[in-house]
Amino acid sequence: MSDKNQIDASKIDKLAILAVKVGLGLKKGQNLIITAPIESLPLVRKITKHAYKEGAGIVTTLFSDPDITLSRFKYADDDSFNVAADWLYKGMGEAFDNNSARLAIAGDDPQLLSEMDPDKVSRANKANAIAYKPARERITRFDINWNIVSWPGKAWAKRVFPNIPDEEAILNLADAIFDASRVSVDDPIKAWDDHNKTLRLRTDWLNKNNFQYLKYTGPGTNLKIGLADQHEWMGGASVAQNGITCNPNIPSEEVFTTPHAYRVDGHVSSTKPLSYQGSLIDEIQVVFKDGKIIESKAAKGSEILEKVLNSDEGARRIGEVALVPNSSPISQSGLIFFNTLFDENAASHIALGQCYSKCFKGDANLSKEEISKNGGNSSMIHIDWMIGSKEIDVDGINFNGDVIPVFRKGEWANS
Repeated sequence: MSDKNQIDASKIDKLAILAVKVGLGLKKGQNLIITAPIESLPLVRKITKHAYKEGAGIVTTLFSDPDITLSRFKYADDDSFNVAADWLYKGMGEAFDNNSARLAIAGDDPQLLSEMDPDKVSRANKANAIAYKPARERITRFDINWNIVSWPGKAWAKRVFPNIPDEEAILNLADAIFDASRVSVDDPIKAWDDHNKTLRLRTDWLNKNNFQYLKYTGPGTNLKIGLADQHEWMGGASVAQNGITCNPNIPSEEVFTTPHAYRVDGHVSSTKPLSYQGSLIDEIQVVFKDGKIIESKAAKGSEILEKVLNSDEGARRIGEVALVPNSSPISQSGLIFFNTLFDENAASHIALGQCYSKCFKGDANLSKEEISKNGGNSSMIHIDWMIGSKEIDVDGINFNGDVIPVFRKGEWANS
């Protein structure tokens, strides 16, 4: 890439500062674990610089590389796909127990594994999900401050902008990432402060209404989602269990909570493709009964979807419900990013699998038994997929049976 076509260095720096100060809220003396694609090295270097300037203890980065990943699926022994690096995730779990912060940089090719043996992909994903449990549990419990930001990898950029030259595609995706992450403005930190206040108004309204159910209606969708007992809506900045305020997702347009794993009924269709572990699943249609998916199909990636749903007992139930207006900047960009971090912030969505145990009222840590009793789901997976659009209405149903409009035609009804 020539000098004149370089990604804007000032915006890389702004994103790095935002990730450290707002995304993580990193505190003096905290260690930091970063996972990142090798292409994102310019951003990693800036994040590391600003983390140390904030007083970080030790910054450790684990890089991934697409060619190395593909070499495994092409040449590794078949039995190796039944195991994963559990030692690594145990170490990460131990680091989180010692209050290390976690930052992930997304930027890999969303369809990297689409032409690999689906059985190998499925087994590797399952093994990794099992091995990842010690780290994943601490994140879903919100034990520590964590954050995800993105980098415009070339293969990802070509998925989003397939009909233009590589350099132009990368620059276009970089601009889209910077805009969605609110770093194209003069003061990104103030922009996020204002945005967090808006999201807080939404969660306060939802928590005040304390709905028992949400009802979704629209093309291909007639779905009733029960909300977990003692659920709490969250969004934007949140306080982790270690007392640090962070913004886990940059970008983020959602407010979300924990549904009741056994009180979901009806049918629903996806409104955007789901990119999962290097494979694409599109035009998903499922039927729920008593919280469980009893029928499922997809126009593309149906075999992968079926294997996902059979991951474990909780994979056919949902652990998150999130509301996102169709007017969100990401939706209005008109882009399909093939990346859940972005596409989930363009549309309301649900997540198969593990619930966020933080989304319950009260300050005390709930035990697994208490979470389950309140209706929270447990699973080795947590996979968001989009069900919202400008044609979807959402109603809240309170404990008296009153029906209150929440969304009309994809927008907040109480705006």
